Parts: sequence; C-alpha cells; structure tokens
Amino acid sequence: MIGIVDYNMGNLASVINAFAKVGADATLESDPSKLSQYDKLILPGVGAYGDAMEHLKENGMDEAVIAFAASGKPLLGICLGMQLLFESSEEFAKDENGTKGLGLIPGKVVAFDENKFDHRLKVPHMGWNELFQQSVGTDPRVCPLFEGLPQDFYLYFVHSFHAVCDDQYAIGKTHYGYEFVSAVQNGNIYGIQPHPEKSHENGLKIIENFAKL
Repeated sequence: MIGIVDYNMGNLASVINAFAKVGADATLESDPSKLSQYDKLILPGVGAYGDAMEHLKENGMDEAVIAFAASGKPLLGICLGMQLLFESSEEFAKDENGTKGLGLIPGKVVAFDENKFDHRLKVPHMGWNELFQQSVGTDPRVCPLFEGLPQDFYLYFVHSFHAVCDDQYAIGKTHYGYEFVSAVQNGNIYGIQPHPEKSHENGLKIIENFAKL
C-alpha cells in the first residue's frame, strides 16, 4: 500500500491521479498513527517551509514520518516535501539556525542566489528544465527511481528555494543560473525537487518506479 501524507500543504489530487495512471493505488492519510501500515510513503508539498512544518507538527505527523523513514520502507518527498527532508531551511527563518526540518537528510535549504546567476533569470524557477543524473554516492549504478530514463531528462519545476547537501546524497542536479541539487537519496529516503505528477511521461516513469520499489 502507498500512503500520501495529507497535511493540507499540496495539490494531492494530481499526485493520486499520477499513481492511478501507472496502475498503482495510493491513499491519502491524515492520521499519523496509521502511517506505519503503509509499504511506501509520499510526502508532497506546495507552499512555505515554515507553514508545512507547523502543519506536520500539529498532530505529530512529523514524528510519524521520521519513524516511517527509520523503518527502512521507501519514502519519497516531492517539491516542498523534498525540502522538508533536510535539517533546516532559511525560508522565513528567525535566526541563523534556520527553520528546523525533519532532519532525514544532512543539509539545508536556501534561496536562489541571484548574484550567482550567469545572466538575468526570474525567481521562482518555473517551467521545464533538465535533471542530470548523478551516481549514488560511490555507486555508479542508476538510482532505481530513474530506471528506464535517459541520463538527462526534462521535468517540471516550480520553486524559489533549493537544497544544499553533500554530493553523496545527490542523485540529480539541474542548472538554473548555477548548478543545484534537484534529487536526493539517503538509503530508503528519496526526494525530488520538480513535480513528477506534472511532468508527463518522464514524471510518470518516476512515479511508476517508486511504486515498484
């Protein structure tokens, strides 16, 4: 069974429809006590980092997601959901420590630094862009999330912040003004910055691959 964390921070209908298109059943789940019954879990998200963490904490969903990750079963964060997997974000941070995240992947989330752009670009980063696959740590194999996809392929992005982490966790990178991490893996924990549910065939392939893990 595939569970989709329902915490009032995402377009959940499109995620459910994407799983249905690849023949996989996915269920919305708002009860943190029931997360452990699922075989795989999706953490979606659209909006502000701080708001998302507050929603997760309201009923203990944050601790339930952390416990699920510790079980060794596959967990996939999408867009803001990927960013929440990290230790912190500078979005609306009250001090230099940032807004605390789930801490499942070492690293932080930062705003696009327009001073580093090689030419004038708009933020948020919105539209189709390429994801360049990276090796999984020292393992040259393709990440199972990208099985059957070319080395470089297009997905749909909408975001103003991006992750910063060690290359051992980066399974995908993208260039927008400069190179940034757009997909991550830490064991059974996966994250992808673009929206696979909005990315046509390439995105559906990622959804299908996750369902088959």
